[in-house]
Amino acid sequence: MNKTIRRTSVFVLLLVFALLVRATWVQFYDGKALADDKDNRRNAIETYAEPLGNIIVAGESITGSARTSGGDLAYKRTYKDGKLYAAVTGYASQAYAPTQLEGIYQDLLNGTDSSLKTVMDTITDKRADPGNVVTTIDPDVQKAAYDALGDKKGAAVAIDPKTGRILGVVSTPSYDPSSLTDANTAGTAWKKLNADPDKPLTNRALRQPLPPGSTFKLVVAAAALEDGLYSSVDEKTDSPDPYTLPGTVTPLSNESKSAPCENASIRVALQYSCNTVFAKMAVDLGQDKVRAMAEKFGFNDTEQDVPVRAYTSVYPKDMNKSSTALTGIGQYDVTATPLQMAMVSAAIANGGKLVSPHMVSQITDSGGDVLKNYDDSASTKEIVSSSTAEQLQSAMQTVVEQGTGTNARISGATVGGKTGTAQHGENNSQTPYAWFTSYAKAGDKEVAVAVVVEQSNAARSEVSGNGLAAPVAKAMMEAALKN
Repeated sequence: MNKTIRRTSVFVLLLVFALLVRATWVQFYDGKALADDKDNRRNAIETYAEPLGNIIVAGESITGSARTSGGDLAYKRTYKDGKLYAAVTGYASQAYAPTQLEGIYQDLLNGTDSSLKTVMDTITDKRADPGNVVTTIDPDVQKAAYDALGDKKGAAVAIDPKTGRILGVVSTPSYDPSSLTDANTAGTAWKKLNADPDKPLTNRALRQPLPPGSTFKLVVAAAALEDGLYSSVDEKTDSPDPYTLPGTVTPLSNESKSAPCENASIRVALQYSCNTVFAKMAVDLGQDKVRAMAEKFGFNDTEQDVPVRAYTSVYPKDMNKSSTALTGIGQYDVTATPLQMAMVSAAIANGGKLVSPHMVSQITDSGGDVLKNYDDSASTKEIVSSSTAEQLQSAMQTVVEQGTGTNARISGATVGGKTGTAQHGENNSQTPYAWFTSYAKAGDKEVAVAVVVEQSNAARSEVSGNGLAAPVAKAMMEAALKN
């Protein structure tokens, strides 16, 4: 009898122990998973129980919070000039996961970030007062880009070459983040935005790499000068016109039949955007050297955070020589975001040194005390020598003063640039992409810009980097230099 009781007692104790283990597992592991579940409404209720912190541009909030009229979500996010800043802020929605700066700094903005807690907050487990995100965006540069792009489908990025501060990030067509903030109406707006063939929710400035066309010739020129293939931008190159792609019978010609591209120097080849010169230059260098230079500028970087994660700009691997030739003119499988091409111009403008681009200057607590200063932590790396940078600056100035980029001229400023027109679709069957990347300097102020126009109302024959993208870049540069 005693033996049976002992066995029963042990069995019951094991059951109790198993129950305690299971309860502990559910409470601490499954409970956390449930708490973190995006579909758990309690998270939304907690997030929107109080006003959120704000995103700041030039000392003013471009976000806010408004009291709701009913339900269990007490507040909702609001936006000032929502369409203008959508590519910067993203959205904070009662129904959908936040994006862009709203998503990256979600915990800071809703007060759950541990760096915000005071000792008393920790003891009482009270949610701290929310913090704020201070951006590097210049409102005049942002508006200049947005207005200049207008109803075109495209994007633009402006960077201060000396500091890496991103002064403007615009993607068009844009959308109003306010349409997605209220859980009662967000669903309808979400369906409409996602059904739009122009994809307004896509951040084209940071997250849509496209063939960069002739703007990539700056990278090839930098590789040739750094490698010693040519000693200066004024040395004659070995460049036939037309140029037969290696291993094929396909001749590559230039856009202008009258352009002096045969054996042209790098300066003249950039001035007239000679395809033959840079295609052969890429082959002469070899794909490995061109790729190495592209990667120094930021291509193939899978972790390019500004702090929004930008999509990777790509220079391909394992090509034959004819494909390598096409990469020399920014075609084949080469892709780049406007951010990436702005980085190319920024490094050249800054004497060959690239300061890591960033669009958040500081994060602060509710009282304005700085929790982290991103301007102080920006890194700098040398991409090309100062001599190469100076030579490329000079050649880019020739492009604007008397080449394919004359629409970017600014009175009283030194401007250098490079146009690009990239093929789009099989056999270039669709409207080409128009590109322009540039820099401008006046006094102690400078700015680097890249613009892409994917689609406009212009006739196909009128699509060019100088005609469509350069005026947008000019507007942005003028705004940056004025301020």
